[in-house]
Amino acid sequence: MDINNFFKLFARVLTLLLVLPLHEAAHAYVAHRMGDDTAKHQGRLTIHPFAHLDVVGSILIILTGFGWAKPVPVNPSRMKKPRSGMALTALAGPVSNILAAFAAGLINAGVKCTESGRTAAFEYIVNGKVTMAYCVLLLTEFIMSVNVGLAVFNMIPIPPLDGFNVMRYFTGPKVDKWFYEHYQEIQMGFFAFLIILNFNIIPARYNLLYIIDNKVFDLIWNLVMKIPEHRWS
Repeated sequence: MDINNFFKLFARVLTLLLVLPLHEAAHAYVAHRMGDDTAKHQGRLTIHPFAHLDVVGSILIILTGFGWAKPVPVNPSRMKKPRSGMALTALAGPVSNILAAFAAGLINAGVKCTESGRTAAFEYIVNGKVTMAYCVLLLTEFIMSVNVGLAVFNMIPIPPLDGFNVMRYFTGPKVDKWFYEHYQEIQMGFFAFLIILNFNIIPARYNLLYIIDNKVFDLIWNLVMKIPEHRWS
């Protein structure tokens, strides 16, 4: 395994152990703030990974970079404003991933402000030399990529993903009824979609999920990279 694949895998493991728990804890925290303590009473208001990890979702993250944790239990009837409370609770998870990606990008930009950071990629390409700075740059870039992927993936508006509950804030009972009546077919379609995604059956240039993923990644990357650009100027 070369260093690029090693750090890609390492970034996914870190996401599994650190970022996914943060994602689920964010759901639990916002639900708690909105008046629902269900997740808190079940021990989900924590960043301890073993409180949140799902076996299938964890395996998919390691293999593909996309996946999920155990859903945080939420009872909207306990919320002060159930409709907006559910939407905000759902949105909290993807937002935590975007913040994690941005934090990793800031670390990457900070390293590039240093002399060793500026020469790290050159030394690896020309001399094959792996420096600590190069490892940090590679790892933070992969952490950005995994977290952006998780945020975009979870915003797909189908159950059980977060995007579904965000969408429900803008739709009515008829949409809820349709999803309830076709839930089994939707789940089968969802798993078929995962298979298509994991085996790259659709070319990346035609895959809307990858297109959005790349756009969000580029947006965050361009924002954080302005820091070393200003430093060097």
